[in-house]
Amino acid sequence: MIFHHDSFSSPLRYTASILLWPALYVGGLAATGLAFATSSPVLWFNVVYLSVVAIIALFERLMPYEPAWLAPDGETLNNLGHTLLTKGIVQIAAAFGASFPLLVAIFAQPFFGSQPHIWPAHWSTISQVVLGLVIAEFGLYAAHRLAHERLGLWRFHALHHSVTRLWVLNTGRFHVIDSLIKVSLGQLPLYLLGAPLPVFLWIGAVTAFTGLLTHCNVEMRTGPLDWIFSTPRLHRWHHSKDLAEGNSNYGENIVLWDQLFGTYFNPDRPSSTDIGITGKVSRSFVGQLVQPFSKSGARQILGRKPSAD
Repeated sequence: MIFHHDSFSSPLRYTASILLWPALYVGGLAATGLAFATSSPVLWFNVVYLSVVAIIALFERLMPYEPAWLAPDGETLNNLGHTLLTKGIVQIAAAFGASFPLLVAIFAQPFFGSQPHIWPAHWSTISQVVLGLVIAEFGLYAAHRLAHERLGLWRFHALHHSVTRLWVLNTGRFHVIDSLIKVSLGQLPLYLLGAPLPVFLWIGAVTAFTGLLTHCNVEMRTGPLDWIFSTPRLHRWHHSKDLAEGNSNYGENIVLWDQLFGTYFNPDRPSSTDIGITGKVSRSFVGQLVQPFSKSGARQILGRKPSAD
């Protein structure tokens, strides 16, 4: 069922626009805590995740930020394909992550001797997760910013920016190489510092829900939250076709590093709906995967004329 974008009366819509982001963010993480406490944490986390997807999809129909983004763009199957492939790679990386610190310790010990544990394992779980998030975000920020500033990396990241509408189902539209680079730079410092597996799991959950919310086509008034978290408003600026606007707000979950390095962008006007890239990305799923690896494909992505030779 498709709802008209004025389905909510103005007072109810206004109230919902203020409450939705914190409600879905906190609610999703609270439900994740319950999921992690079960005997099947991965299964129940996926139930929670898909439930949040369904709620967001409903509100995209009830109160869209941009009604024109409700129209199909022919990329839904591709979006799902990239999401499933990326999440599969991340799941493998997470499984590897459970044993990676042990492997580092085994091979590094003969060279460095007995080292004290750097990671503050005596802290509360929430304090460890906050610390881990700040550290991981630096790597994610660096990977994301480099993907915009280095053409060799942009050819992979452009797939994510090639969409002409933002909505919940293109949250995971990333080239697998782009995802591997981000996962590596975001998680490697935590591995080397000896962070325990629960920290990785919680950071993964935070990233999952933040990603859904940053991409959602829902009217949300996030106000002061924009100074701390990556919000839909900030991420729409990041997707702007205007590079003066788009080369900003690189934070995955929080905008601390954007604030410190001068890439935070949040002018006092409605965030952009003119999104996309000047180049051209293949329309097929397999084509999108292989396009960045060829010279001609890269030129298409970059919006350049075909090579004369």
